[in-house]
Amino acid sequence: MKSKALSYRRKILVVLKGYPRLSETFIAQELLGLEKAGFDLTLISMRRPTDKKRHPVHDEITARVVYLPEYLHEEPVRVLKGLFAGFGKPGFRALWKRFFQDLPRDISRNRFRRLGQALVLAREWPDHGEWLHAHFIHTPASVTEYASILTGVPWTCSAHAKDIWTSPDWELNEKLGSARWTVTCTRSGFEHMRTLTPRKDAVHLSYHGLDLARFGHFAGERSHRDGSDPADPAFILSVGRAVEKKGYDTLLRALALLPGDLNWRFEHIGGGDELLRLKVLATNLGLADRITWKGALAQEDVLDHYRRADLFALACRIAANGDRDGLPNVLVEASSQRLPCISTAVSGVPELLEDGENGLVVPPEEPAALAAALEIAIRDPALRQRLGDAAEARVREHFDYHSSISQLSRLFEQEWQKAS
Repeated sequence: MKSKALSYRRKILVVLKGYPRLSETFIAQELLGLEKAGFDLTLISMRRPTDKKRHPVHDEITARVVYLPEYLHEEPVRVLKGLFAGFGKPGFRALWKRFFQDLPRDISRNRFRRLGQALVLAREWPDHGEWLHAHFIHTPASVTEYASILTGVPWTCSAHAKDIWTSPDWELNEKLGSARWTVTCTRSGFEHMRTLTPRKDAVHLSYHGLDLARFGHFAGERSHRDGSDPADPAFILSVGRAVEKKGYDTLLRALALLPGDLNWRFEHIGGGDELLRLKVLATNLGLADRITWKGALAQEDVLDHYRRADLFALACRIAANGDRDGLPNVLVEASSQRLPCISTAVSGVPELLEDGENGLVVPPEEPAALAAALEIAIRDPALRQRLGDAAEARVREHFDYHSSISQLSRLFEQEWQKAS
């Protein structure tokens, strides 16, 4: 039964950096969950899709998608109409004041693009939106906040990982001050943002969780491969974009340190700008014949790989620009399939994996430590079985996405009751 607050369905305009995106299934899953909970959404995408594939969850979402001008010069008519219409909006002067406060601290084309996209959004205002919600507290939240200032429509925000750690403190402070509330998916991000605002009660921790109906219990047998048979090597899997923060160069160097008598193969699923460089590194390390680069795959294919693999490895790190993962959704997915995971003590990873209990966790940027953990797990199928069983139990008890949807629903409803 829907709550009294939801008997009147406020239209939420959800601002996203891009939609749909294969690497952001956690966002699509949340959108679908909100729709099923009775929320009326329109998706506002700042970029057009570039992925050639879609996950099944994208096809289940019924919300209309509206694309803003990705680059202002490509659609000058829309931008000029937005600018002229802005003069008549109640918050135009306040927006202009805020923009010229922000500009000296961020003199960039992106700052002008965010303003232009906000002007277009405010003029076109799809489906009579009554609330704004941003996914990511960097550029999507900038567009959302500017549109909120211009129109007077309240806004809220979901912050994740890169957007928190690569945004300057002054910008986070201002956004946390004007958003009705902000949620984030790791304790480290939650605690960091709370240090940047006096409105600590407006910052909430909400793990994304997983649609456990989509990632049902895997009842099949796990292999007993121990790396001793050259004809049946242990299968190590990783899923993630080939970008600096994923640490794939560290993982390759760890693989190169494994003993010569250990038989293994490695498969990588995902796209990314660093793929070519990683393939060259793999060749230089003498690993090329043991590695398969699968590229981006649909969710059902990824699930099949989780169920066939012996180990999942992800060498998360803090990138040079401060970018880092929050809690990688792929670790939650793999754990749900009883696939033991090896990862690093970065950001939210230890909030899921406890070393020796339901996974193996090593320091980041240490190939030797990662290699040692890989060798231990490959040689000991019984250990893998124990870790995988414990990992699944933790996910199914603590990372069911229905809990996060219920929490978000309550936050929206409470705010709407205040506004009524």
